[in-house]
Amino acid sequence: MGYLSTIYHTSFILKNEPLGNLNNYDLKWSLFATGPAMKDAFASGDLDVGYIGLPPVMIGLENGLKVKCVGGGHVEGTVMVAPKYYKTFDELGSVNAVLKQFEGKKIGTPSKGCIHDVIIREITKNLDIEIKNFAWADFIPDAIEEVEIAAGVGTPSIASVASRRFASKVVIPPHKLWPYNPSYGIVVREELIDESPEFITDFLKAHEEACNLIRLHPEQAAEIVLKEVKVVDEDFVLDTYKISPKYCASIPEEYIESTLKFIPVLQRLSYMKGDLNQENIFNLEFIKKIHPEPAHY
Repeated sequence: MGYLSTIYHTSFILKNEPLGNLNNYDLKWSLFATGPAMKDAFASGDLDVGYIGLPPVMIGLENGLKVKCVGGGHVEGTVMVAPKYYKTFDELGSVNAVLKQFEGKKIGTPSKGCIHDVIIREITKNLDIEIKNFAWADFIPDAIEEVEIAAGVGTPSIASVASRRFASKVVIPPHKLWPYNPSYGIVVREELIDESPEFITDFLKAHEEACNLIRLHPEQAAEIVLKEVKVVDEDFVLDTYKISPKYCASIPEEYIESTLKFIPVLQRLSYMKGDLNQENIFNLEFIKKIHPEPAHY
């Protein structure tokens, strides 16, 4: 099981309090710095399941990676933060107006090919802004504080850390950067679909239960997260949940359409050359059975 240090992923709940039938399985959890690193672990055969943004998966698929996205988890998980003296989207009225404040400067984001990197490179493509990649997203607030970069783009956790470290604010909210972007999905080795369909079903049921816990009972979810994440408090987790509160295991049409819109962007960035379609990326048979109702995003 591969997971990231992103505390609003259900990995932090299921790792510490298995729900549903997950106690019937011997799950071994491995922490990764970024989605591209997880993609490489899938390629080397070291992973069966991963919590990962879909652009790295799409890059891997073009290079022969044998995986499928079988469940959603969260949308609109990319946020832009900066010190308080910069103006926000609400003040300026457009994404481009906000970004123009950073011309001639650097914006930090996690590693190349991750969803945050792809989004910020796309929306700044016509501006004089340098994008600086970091191996760990946790380094980005430090770099802003030390004026190494002018702003940071990453998960809502970055905004929560920055607001506690120095006077910062969200300058572009998640729903304005890339509407309905698939901030992460549940991705599995293709062989697992034939070898262990009952595990995929059980895992997705537990994953949806955990998504519901975050959405409907965030204090209870935060208590579970804090069993592992000792360096933050409950308010930090709750603040992170609130910044982008769209959690669900479903894969609706909007999720798929937003994912496919990344393809021409990945091609323009030379992250991939070929083309993909819905069937290359998704296997919907499991999620349609366990989540037939409308998505909760």
